[in-house]
Amino acid sequence: MALGGASKNVYLCYMYVRKKHNRSGTTSVVVVSKASGKYKEIKSFGSSSSEEDIELLCSKAAAWIRSFGGQQELDFDNHRGKEVEDTKRLLNNIDNILINGTQLLLGQVYNSIGFNSIPDEILRHLVIARVSQPKSKLATVDYLKSYYDEDVDLNHIYRYMDKLYNTQMELAQQISVEHTRKIFGGKIGLMFYDVTTLYFETAQTDVLRESGFSKDGKTAESQVVLGLLVSEGGYPLSYSLFNGSQYEGFTMIPMIDDFKQRFTLGDDFVVVADSGLMNKNNVKLLQQAGYKYILGARIKNESSDVKQWILSLDKGDNVSHELKRSNGERLIVSYSEKRAKKDAYNRARGISRLRKAYKSGHVTKQQVNRRGYNKFLEISKDIDVSISDEKIAEDCKWDGLKGYITNTDLDTERVINQYHGLWVVERAFRISKGTLEMRPMFHFTERRIEAHICICFIAYKVYKELERLIAINKIGMSIDHVLDIAKTITTIRIRMPENGTFFTKTLFLTDKHRTIMSLFDLSKDQFKFGWRIDEVRTKNSETLDNEVFRSFAGGATRNCNF
Repeated sequence: MALGGASKNVYLCYMYVRKKHNRSGTTSVVVVSKASGKYKEIKSFGSSSSEEDIELLCSKAAAWIRSFGGQQELDFDNHRGKEVEDTKRLLNNIDNILINGTQLLLGQVYNSIGFNSIPDEILRHLVIARVSQPKSKLATVDYLKSYYDEDVDLNHIYRYMDKLYNTQMELAQQISVEHTRKIFGGKIGLMFYDVTTLYFETAQTDVLRESGFSKDGKTAESQVVLGLLVSEGGYPLSYSLFNGSQYEGFTMIPMIDDFKQRFTLGDDFVVVADSGLMNKNNVKLLQQAGYKYILGARIKNESSDVKQWILSLDKGDNVSHELKRSNGERLIVSYSEKRAKKDAYNRARGISRLRKAYKSGHVTKQQVNRRGYNKFLEISKDIDVSISDEKIAEDCKWDGLKGYITNTDLDTERVINQYHGLWVVERAFRISKGTLEMRPMFHFTERRIEAHICICFIAYKVYKELERLIAINKIGMSIDHVLDIAKTITTIRIRMPENGTFFTKTLFLTDKHRTIMSLFDLSKDQFKFGWRIDEVRTKNSETLDNEVFRSFAGGATRNCNF
């Protein structure tokens, strides 16, 4: 803002909280404004003789100042009053302006979870950067300096990643588990498990990195297999890395066993997993360990008698049937018209691709697309293949049918609903791999690979907690929208002219800024026994240092339209 030249009006409201001592011995709390050298009482907030009550009244008054919509106009051309000189003095002594809204917001969330008990501030920087602006470690250094004025050396980052691997990964997972327990009132309840693959921009392999079936379709690159446990609502509990060639079905039992032992879970949880992870050995191990489980059933692999029973069932929309087994298991089969339409559509599309690829009706075995609908191909003499109409007709019989296996005593509807909660794991992978850019990875040592995964794990926990807090505070925005707003929130640092100290103020200048203000104060207890609860509201407790600011500019400012 130019202070000279053309006419400029700056809108400021000089208001602050004043304590008045009454003859009765009580103290009144009022909001006072200053205009043209004169003081005027704007609003009274009551009186009391209790110091606690007085401080509460002061907080209410300060909050009212922040929400006050009126403004007073200062005319620079007329140069009237001490306000102009105070304003010039204010502007001339601004030392720094930081666009650090995301740093402040995510830092609050990071602390509220408990990650601040890990003593290294560099972890906080890396996690916040991963959520707000995921980049390479080199680009992160520049980002932290440009936006947050944080000097972080790249070599320091790499050294810290080694330290994280050696001493802090277990603590990070412990903090995440305990925080999730607190959210759910002391118990985990449901525990969802799934795996994904993370690829590297190289074909080089080692003990951890190997080629294998890639869920990202990266067949040429080396990869690792990531197993993830999440709670209801998608809160991350724990993770494990496996060799890239590891069959995913062999990862579940070791990870659950390890998780239960490390975090002394007891038997207060139910394991939920997709049918792709299921085999007879896994089910047997779950039973032997005494775990309660809800699993996707491979109904087409059942015995002839069971398959006949399934195909004979009434196919009413959303109708379910149950078969009890001698080992205490229940096989639940449901039918959905929506699922039937989807199955038919996917099959038709797959067959269309097959017919287009193999117009002649005869192809060599090497030409078979193993990732397509090759189950409809019939191989003869190990040389020629053809599309089998018989196999297609047989597959049609199963449209709309879905099976579930459980040893719980939950009713059929709850079993089905709990199983379909698996989408939270899929979403966790989608956010981690997409929004947080967990992959591709460019590290090549085992310890830094694992450290990178740990940073992303913590970042996802922060992401999920912010999502929960947005819902609790009834803000009605997506995380991305909130972060976009936070990126426009600035903090100014003013050098105090009298003693050379600094006064720092975060500015919530717009209606959008004020909409998310409650997220910047997480000092209140925000745990109300479950992620679904949305009735809890937080009260922003930003304080106005009136005495400091009055010594500088004659009062506290509300909006400065620079």
